[in-house]
Amino acid sequence: MSDVMDPKSVGPRIRMMRPNLTPLEAKVVDSVFGRRDFSTETALKEVAETAGVSEAMVVKIAKKLGFSGYRDFRQNVADYVRVSVSEMHDDLSPDDSGAEIVSKVFRASIQALEETLAIADVSAFERAADFIAQARQRDFYGVGGSAQIARDVAHKFLRIGIHASVYDDAHMMAMSASLLGTRDVAIGFSHSGATLVTLEALQIARRRGARTIAITNYPHSPLAGTADVVLCSTARGSPLLGENAAARIAQLNILDAIFVLVAQRDMKSAEAALARTKEAVRDRRRG
Repeated sequence: MSDVMDPKSVGPRIRMMRPNLTPLEAKVVDSVFGRRDFSTETALKEVAETAGVSEAMVVKIAKKLGFSGYRDFRQNVADYVRVSVSEMHDDLSPDDSGAEIVSKVFRASIQALEETLAIADVSAFERAADFIAQARQRDFYGVGGSAQIARDVAHKFLRIGIHASVYDDAHMMAMSASLLGTRDVAIGFSHSGATLVTLEALQIARRRGARTIAITNYPHSPLAGTADVVLCSTARGSPLLGENAAARIAQLNILDAIFVLVAQRDMKSAEAALARTKEAVRDRRRG
């Protein structure tokens, strides 16, 4: 990480490193982010005592997260807390009123969108759009909620005349991936980046020479390591909703941006296809 970062990106980047931490290291990070009064005045000794670890352990964790040391970590985290504290939301509680529940769920999604934008790599978006626009065949792989995100974007692409196949069955994924080639693209959708069947399908596609894209919450995950392009969402977790709920909103927005970028590459064809597909739906409704 750089010494100077966009404050809104600090929390997301640290969260994305979480799979690389031991349970004890994660506990220390959680204790820091659990404090809304964390500032540039917060002493190393205080952090260590609160987490029940040595000062050397705190410094080691800071460096593992990509900072030069505790002072660098403290400055960046303090900046993140300062700009984000008004947007932070408390976890859902059984005692919440209906209004509080609605507010917390919406604010979680808004924060996920803003933080995902803060870490967005525009060059990765452009490369992904090029791969999709130029591909002969487009395979989308995902299971569970990830498959629903894949279906949503496949539906959008079909409206502008771009065909994509969505697979959520392990055997179908493997079979289709084995038939791809250098003119094709495969996209793996997995919040954790560790869904085995999705990972295996993307690995097969890559061995066949296809371009590969990962949509995930973790840039250091196995799925990300298999992809030519990685597009990351980020979201804070909660005991009830987990990370997936807000991250799903962020991933849908990532793919909306990709959709527009792809359409932009041949707007005339996209508009003509959109007119035809709209007419086809209208005709069906009349019938």
